[in-house]
Amino acid sequence: MKMDMKIKDILMKDFDVKGDIEINISGVKYDSRDVKSGDLFVAIKGENFDGHNFIEDAVRRGAVAIVYEQSAISNQQSAMLMNTYPDIVWIGVRDCRDAVASISHNFYRRPSEEAAVIGITGTNGKTTTSYLIKSILEKWGKGVGLIGTITYLIKDVAYDAPHTTPESPDFQALLRQMLDAGCSHVVTEVSSHSLSQKRVDYTKFKVAIFTNLTRDHLDFHQTMEDYFMAKERLFTELLEENGAAVINADDPYGERLVNDLEGRGMKILTYAINNRDADITAFDIKTTFKGTSFRLQTKSSELQTLNSELFGSPLVGVTNVYNILSSICAALSLNIPIKIIKEGIAMTGLVKGRFEKVDIGQDFLAVVDYAHTEDALERLLMTARQLLEAYRFAEKTEKMLKTKRQEYSISEEREVGKIITVFGCGGNRDRGKRSKMGEIAAKLSDFVIITSDNPRNESPRGIIRDIEKGIEGDNYIVIPDRSVAISMAVELASSGDIVLISGKGHEAYQEIQGRRYDFSDRTALENAIRRSIGRPSFGGGTDYKGTENIRC
Repeated sequence: MKMDMKIKDILMKDFDVKGDIEINISGVKYDSRDVKSGDLFVAIKGENFDGHNFIEDAVRRGAVAIVYEQSAISNQQSAMLMNTYPDIVWIGVRDCRDAVASISHNFYRRPSEEAAVIGITGTNGKTTTSYLIKSILEKWGKGVGLIGTITYLIKDVAYDAPHTTPESPDFQALLRQMLDAGCSHVVTEVSSHSLSQKRVDYTKFKVAIFTNLTRDHLDFHQTMEDYFMAKERLFTELLEENGAAVINADDPYGERLVNDLEGRGMKILTYAINNRDADITAFDIKTTFKGTSFRLQTKSSELQTLNSELFGSPLVGVTNVYNILSSICAALSLNIPIKIIKEGIAMTGLVKGRFEKVDIGQDFLAVVDYAHTEDALERLLMTARQLLEAYRFAEKTEKMLKTKRQEYSISEEREVGKIITVFGCGGNRDRGKRSKMGEIAAKLSDFVIITSDNPRNESPRGIIRDIEKGIEGDNYIVIPDRSVAISMAVELASSGDIVLISGKGHEAYQEIQGRRYDFSDRTALENAIRRSIGRPSFGGGTDYKGTENIRC
């Protein structure tokens, strides 16, 4: 996508400019290694590097303009650079992150003013919600772009997603590319990092969705208050004046957000399962291995036609009821007909790495999920527990129908179905959640295999020790090798069990000591199941005696 614009057309009033503003720029770059002739380079301070140290490298590579933060370099340094490179346009700003967002927004011709942009923020549920909304919009006949954790989609064309929400030049370029490809709507996950770092600033959001807020990313935000304030920016600073805020009213931070937004004149739609004061609530929820159904109740006179409306989805679990509710509210705010909303939801298939079922003929349920926070892990395990109870009830009912009541005693029947969970925690991230995740896994699973996730630069065994601190019982083993851990889970499984492989979801790599190695939970699980089919399972399937002291 070739772009070209004069420097004067991308400037803000408070920029301190030295040089010829009639010069054209052909790109906006924040990494000096990507600079090409004719580009403008913005010296951003990153987590590991400071772009101000690479200004001269950007000039050597062909940058015609440099944006720098006035507080980051001394007057003497800036004067020396300007004297050394007099043909370069020097642009001093107070905040380079704000400046690059503004410049990118202008350089790509303000794309969000031409498309309806739907932003989704929250700790969990962003990805599934984005796919639900995309499906609804496509059923409505719209061209849709998607920016998220798994991939970037321009209609049906997929691109790699290095970040949940890309840096502002890449984000605005994607919006423009989507518009040029015929997308009238863009659905984007908006991470707390991106909001803190102003990556989506100056974007006009038509709809903003808040899914929930639980402990995560505290290595970056330090406190839950800072984490919440980052999320809140999407609603208080970036949502269009006539836009809609869609908020989970069952979440305490969601309730706080509603209170903060009331009186601003914006449209607010709340959804819930337990909070009957929400605009839309779900009841009569039924969830099985095959999918989920529920009915709606609304207190709004404008939405009375939704009362008792039945929704069905192939997505599994109560967690996905929340995701579906948020997508319904977003669609209603865009005036999409209820018939289209229902069909779009019903058409949304399983999302990669989000309660993704792996079925190659085994007699137990195998699931890969991205859950990597304590709340997400708890939701995953509660979903599995609900499915297991439904399965047990169905099994017992079927046997009772086939057997004379006086000859069959439920109390004498062996309780079928166990939950076997494989999980670990990432390195160089919030250590405080590790013991809590261990506690949750051990309490809600019948058996746990603790393994490596992405240890990054930490010792895998050190991370595992942190997890073990939260476990009181002995219903777990430690196998640091993730592939071996997954194989062990499969060997332990028998008919009616649920095997959960949690933490990495869609990721196709494992990061160890600064290097990324090819690794897919789904592939490892499929291979383990293939090996196990046709031979007896380890330890008789659900008898874990003898495994307590395994430490691989």
